[in-house]
Amino acid sequence: MAESDPKPSHFIKETIISDLAAGKNGGRVHTRFPPEPNGYLHVGHAKSIALNFGLAAEFNGLCNLRFDDTNPAKEETEYVDSIIEDVRWLGGDFGDRLFYASDYFQQLYDWAVELIKTGKAYVCDLNAEQLRETRGTLTEPGKESPGRTRSIEENLDLFARMKNGEFPDGSRTLRAGIDMASANLNMRDPVMYRILRAEHHRTGNQWCIYPMYDWAHGQCDSIEGITHSICTLEFEDHRPLYDWYIRELGIHAPQQIEFDRLNLTYTVMSKRKLLQLVQQGLVKGWDDPRMPTLSGMRRRGYTPEGLLAFARGLGVSKTNGITELSRLEYHIREDLNKRALRVMGVLRPLKLVIDNYPEDLVEEMEAVNNPEDSSAGTRKVPFSRVLYIEQDDFREVPPKGYFRLYPGNEVRLRYGYLVRCTGVVKDPATGEVTEVHCTYDPATRGGDAPDGRRVKSTMHWVSAAHAVDAEVRLYDTLFTLESLGDVPEGRDFTEFLNPKSLETIAAAKLEPALGNTAPSARYQFERLGYFCADKESAPGRPVFNRTVALRDTWAKIEKRG
Repeated sequence: MAESDPKPSHFIKETIISDLAAGKNGGRVHTRFPPEPNGYLHVGHAKSIALNFGLAAEFNGLCNLRFDDTNPAKEETEYVDSIIEDVRWLGGDFGDRLFYASDYFQQLYDWAVELIKTGKAYVCDLNAEQLRETRGTLTEPGKESPGRTRSIEENLDLFARMKNGEFPDGSRTLRAGIDMASANLNMRDPVMYRILRAEHHRTGNQWCIYPMYDWAHGQCDSIEGITHSICTLEFEDHRPLYDWYIRELGIHAPQQIEFDRLNLTYTVMSKRKLLQLVQQGLVKGWDDPRMPTLSGMRRRGYTPEGLLAFARGLGVSKTNGITELSRLEYHIREDLNKRALRVMGVLRPLKLVIDNYPEDLVEEMEAVNNPEDSSAGTRKVPFSRVLYIEQDDFREVPPKGYFRLYPGNEVRLRYGYLVRCTGVVKDPATGEVTEVHCTYDPATRGGDAPDGRRVKSTMHWVSAAHAVDAEVRLYDTLFTLESLGDVPEGRDFTEFLNPKSLETIAAAKLEPALGNTAPSARYQFERLGYFCADKESAPGRPVFNRTVALRDTWAKIEKRG
């Protein structure tokens, strides 16, 4: 994940610098990105990927990709594959360091036995409901389990029988014996193992007991020699437990450091809720371009460079907040502006007829591919007597300040000629304008008039005879509520889905060169925004997703600030 952008300092980076100066960990920096394979990655994970892989690269260290696959009831190989693809797409270099918590199941079991032998863990007969009832509250201590008084020998026997499948699911757990009166609820004899007969995506039915996340996570970090275990703030209260396990086992101790998680306006970041959207058919899969998943954003046309610039620009703090969606769009737009080729497309076509243009003439106009990149060169665009323009670019009765086409007004056709509106043709039944008629000035090809007259508007167009029909999908926010944390009690978040989050235009008209566009190709449709060819595109019938509009609201916000 090499990058040339300045690398701002923050408290995690300063911690690493201090550790290196003190010779801690033998001068090593080794991080990890540890997703659970129970869903697709979302944009919040981009921040963690940028941070973990970025810090490792900056300090000539290593970063592992490790799946914390300790809950087979919710994990699937599909999720594993998608996560690997997403991490690589964002430039995460894990080399041959692809690991799974399931790689260490035997070692974790052996260490659990060690804790039983030292009297630090015991088998508990309480069920899930009884565990909740005896845990206590923030102001009241919990109640000790009857299993706490068992002998070491009895606990060893019961734990082995749990492993061998002698007891029903949920009937027993292995718990750490810490302190049921601790002010930190995570330290009140937390569960280390539960009985769960579920086929694991890697180990099959080899195990019927599975480690809890808090038990597995720190030990996996230790096995891999992780130096800095970077995680989001919700794990801050879990750090004492992370350290307790490692201390009691006397193994390598990584340092857990917490940072603020990413929250975006009009966006849900819960994998459970994202799964609900998919399962209920409220979106068209995990890669629906409206979804905040990395696969959805990739399909929509977001670039990894833009996402990483956004993630790095957020900074790192100890306070959770919410980030404006427009800030993400700003970074995507900035990146696409540099790399996307310019083309012309008409979303809502209105026929424009140039009455004094020869009927059998087709000219090739030279168009600039990208004014931000001179190496992108130019292309030829056919120009003919009958064109398509946007419906919004004509008004029979123009409002005040309207400079585009209306009867008697003259405008410039991009890369073409100056044309003046002379009349319209209407549908006799509806009164709707179906054609706009103009005349052109042959002396104005490609520029202004020789006599120096100026026009106030330049419009894009497509030659009707050469246009390619396309389906274009326009996206708005998936939710109408700015913060999904504001969902009223008793109401479901799906009630706030935006009914206008997707608009499909079935008969857009595009330049002929876009007829066989490869999926994932990105363009700027002049004056309309940035678009990406969808995976459903077919030869001669392209499908485009609008990635982001041209309007740059975040830049305006930053200037005001």
